[in-house]
Amino acid sequence: MTYSIVGYCEKEQAWGVAVQSKFLAVGSAVPFAKAGVGVIATQSFANTTYGPEGLRMIEEGKSADEVLKRLTEADEGRADRQVGIVDASGKSATFTGEGCNDWAGGIAGKHFAAQGNILVDGNTVKEMARVFETTEGPLAERLLRALAAGQAAGGDSRGMQSAALLVVKEGGGYGGFNDRYIDLRVDDHASPIQELERIYQLHTLYLQPSKPEEIKPIDDALESELMDKLLELGYRGSFAEAFRTYLHTENFEMREQTDRSIDTRVLAYLRAQ
Repeated sequence: MTYSIVGYCEKEQAWGVAVQSKFLAVGSAVPFAKAGVGVIATQSFANTTYGPEGLRMIEEGKSADEVLKRLTEADEGRADRQVGIVDASGKSATFTGEGCNDWAGGIAGKHFAAQGNILVDGNTVKEMARVFETTEGPLAERLLRALAAGQAAGGDSRGMQSAALLVVKEGGGYGGFNDRYIDLRVDDHASPIQELERIYQLHTLYLQPSKPEEIKPIDDALESELMDKLLELGYRGSFAEAFRTYLHTENFEMREQTDRSIDTRVLAYLRAQ
């Protein structure tokens, strides 16, 4: 009762998975990934050992095909399993057991594997593959667009309930201490993909650094406007003190500038308050 897509971006050196299901908290069961190693989605009557065991095998040097073969051959319940894998070099593999409920199947292509079960039909998987292959941009956005396209093509025949997005890359986690670059989950929602996209936009706002084109100098007129708004929101002191306190209160440390400038997304957020 799940469809997912696992993918790799050579430019970003990132691995990720996006998944949706008529199942509570699908992000707690399906996605597994490790930077520099690979990504695995295990679903249908999911064998969650496929995640850590598969990543361990990839880390030992085995390819996606080899890992898939070893995992399924050792599993007596393989007829009811479904899994997608992308390894450290971007090679992919997908498996659908003969016991998975219709429609069930998958497509493995360059740097991705898309799969699903209990779908309306095969168009969900085809559209996920097509959109991932033809879309440019960050891996997370390609995965989200592919997931949304899969839903638009039919999706889970039972409906929607939860969705998740996991992207890993070396040092990509908060503060650079781990590889969990993006780890977002919608556990129970009427429109989980749409909600996941909304949360992803918040993630880019709060946890991703400013791009050069997003930085705007603060001239006297803008400082006056900002100070008026800060006072309205209850911030006191000099402009520098009030503005810094505001940024830290709103968790905008990643978009704080060291010179007399402001991130335009922070500016838009402040103006909207």
